Amino acid sequence: MYHAIGLVELNSIAKGIQVSDVMMKSANVDLLSAKTICPGKYIVMVGGEITAVQQAVQNGEREGGHMKVDSFVLPNVHKSVLPAISGVTPIEKRQSIGVVETYSVAACIVAADTAVKSANVTLVRIHMAFGIGGKCYFIVNGDIADVNTAVKAGSQSAGEKGLLVHGTVIPKPHDAVWQQIL
Repeated sequence: MYHAIGLVELNSIAKGIQVSDVMMKSANVDLLSAKTICPGKYIVMVGGEITAVQQAVQNGEREGGHMKVDSFVLPNVHKSVLPAISGVTPIEKRQSIGVVETYSVAACIVAADTAVKSANVTLVRIHMAFGIGGKCYFIVNGDIADVNTAVKAGSQSAGEKGLLVHGTVIPKPHDAVWQQIL
C-alpha cells in the first residue's frame, strides 16, 4: 500500500505522455496509471512516499503548464481508493447508495477519499471518464445516515474546486439498479 498517491490530469495526450516521463524521472515513485480518458484527456497517477509523490506532481504540473486540467496529492490515501479505481468492490450487504459526479478525475478521487474517511461506508467504485465526456463519479454503499454524510463530504470536496456536477443518495436501490452498478 502506498503512503500517498498523486495525479495530474491534462487536456492533451501528447503533453500527458511528456508529463508522465518528467514525473517518473523527477522522483522515486511508481507509475500506477498513465492513459487516455475521454474526451482526449490524459491522466498520470503515481504512488510512493509522500514527499516523492509531492515532488513528482509538482514537476508534472509545471511541465503540463496551461494544459493541466486538475491535479492532487493524497497523503495517507484510504485503502479502498485504489481497488475502487481498478474495479468494483464486492458488496456483502446491499444498503443505501450515494453517487457523487465531478467534472474531473482528480476532483473525484479526492472527493471519494474524503467521503470514505468521513463515514462508515464502502467505496463501491470510481468510474473515471471513460465514455462519459471527461466526467468521473464514485459510488458508496452503507446505511442511510452514513451515506448522507459521505455524499455531503465528497460533494463539498469537489464543490470547493468548482468541479461538482451532482451528488445524490438513493435509499434501498431497486435490484435492477444494483445490477447496473455491479
